[in-house]
Amino acid sequence: MSGCCGPANYASVFGPRVARGLAARYRLRGPDRTTRRLLDLLTAQGVDGASVLEIGGGVGEVQLELLRRGAARTTNLELVDSYETEAAALAAAAGVDGRTVRRQLDIAVDPGAVAAHDVVVLHRVVCCYPDHERLLAAAADHAQRLLVLSFPPDTPGIRASLALVNAFYRLTGRSFRNYLHPPEAMLEVLRAHGLRPVHAHRGRLWQVVGLVR
Repeated sequence: MSGCCGPANYASVFGPRVARGLAARYRLRGPDRTTRRLLDLLTAQGVDGASVLEIGGGVGEVQLELLRRGAARTTNLELVDSYETEAAALAAAAGVDGRTVRRQLDIAVDPGAVAAHDVVVLHRVVCCYPDHERLLAAAADHAQRLLVLSFPPDTPGIRASLALVNAFYRLTGRSFRNYLHPPEAMLEVLRAHGLRPVHAHRGRLWQVVGLVR
């Protein structure tokens, strides 16, 4: 992984304070609109008895919701340990802590360190990773049946917003950056690894795409 995007640089943006905020919002409001759309897509494709691998799942709200909807077990991969306390508390409160595994691992760098799962989820994470080809190739190879991802659409407004956010990171001395990868280029990687798009929704801030093997 390049020097701009190691765990320390992610931790400078996605720290315990962010984790506490995400967990508190989930407890109060449940999943947001985009997350509900992603969950509904997964449910429509079928998650009963499925194993779910989420890459960058944060405090684990997607996994908790999928376990409630019939998934058998989940694995979460993170580059940082900032979310672990809040994720453990949420899983324990839901009574599913025995069905969740959380690991600190970069799947793009070490894809052989985790087994394939029925379902792979990348929710709002591709835009945080510089090498979308490497990340998506690894994710696709671990999806035995279904992969769902969300990412920002390539529009002038989104490009301007991300430029401002990245400028703020530079001014505050942080090496982390957001990335607006071309949507078609991302889908081409997934197609090359045996996945076929079956659903796409383009919202103002996020696109949600589902692909099957």
